[in-house]
Amino acid sequence: MVYSNPSTGASQCTTNEIIHYVGIGLHNGHNVSMTLYPAAPNTGICFLRNDVDPEHMLIRASWKNVIDTRLCTVLGNEHGVTVGTVEHLLAALRSCGVDNLLIEISGDEVPILDGSCAPLVDLINQAGVVGQRLPRFGIWIERPIEVRQGEHYAVLAPSDVPRITVDIEFANAVIGSQCVSVDLIDNVFTEEIAPARTFGFADELQQLHEQGLALGGSIRNAVLLDDDRVVNEEGLRFADEFARHKILDCLGDLALAEAPIFGHLYTRKPGHRLNNALLREMFAHEDAWSRLTYEEINHRIGKEQVAEKSWMSEVT
Repeated sequence: MVYSNPSTGASQCTTNEIIHYVGIGLHNGHNVSMTLYPAAPNTGICFLRNDVDPEHMLIRASWKNVIDTRLCTVLGNEHGVTVGTVEHLLAALRSCGVDNLLIEISGDEVPILDGSCAPLVDLINQAGVVGQRLPRFGIWIERPIEVRQGEHYAVLAPSDVPRITVDIEFANAVIGSQCVSVDLIDNVFTEEIAPARTFGFADELQQLHEQGLALGGSIRNAVLLDDDRVVNEEGLRFADEFARHKILDCLGDLALAEAPIFGHLYTRKPGHRLNNALLREMFAHEDAWSRLTYEEINHRIGKEQVAEKSWMSEVT
């Protein structure tokens, strides 16, 4: 998905400065150092594990490299080197219009920070984003693409306004049923989605710990639910923070398409496995999408808007 008017950035972009931060991994509980370096056009987003053999350190942020989707998205390369919980960082990069970046990391998991991607968006905005000379490409959805996994499903449909609709349902009374739909334009992502935190349930922690997961989780980096109450003293940032965080996760996972997607994603009970399955379904059907420059996309949007106005004038 895209998060801004395409006419504002027809060229590829990278960060204007180096960004460095240190934090704890949500699942492995280890302190991790991460440095984001500007990269040349057509580099894409690449992770560099500096704690392994230099010949094995490169992991490209691509849907093809997803190897695990339990509770987070994990990328791996042909050497068995992995990096996990990449979705928040990827959502932040896409929202800020960053196409090319080298991410040097000292471990196998991206730091969780406060459980949202708002701190990452702030760091990127402080560093600034600079345009590059080569054109930026996007993925224009031509016809609906759908995947189903039991009661979980996702549909990516044509739309000249980038939009996402997420519908979730939990037995927990604090969450219940929530549906959030947003147009991904202007500052909507930064203000309404980026601050939404990941969440977990107190009665599941022991089982997760036994599986080697959520070892770094705390109320400093997640919303914790105990029965039907929020444990965090500050409460929720939004009444529907849970659905908003699911939007954040979806957008981070779809950033693995390696180009902004122009369409409307509707998804019920989404998860990382479903998100990756949707990308694989999309790329398996070349008639369902087109790879276009932003100038071509602007032309498409203009034609769609003219056609809509013409149709409306005939029926009013």
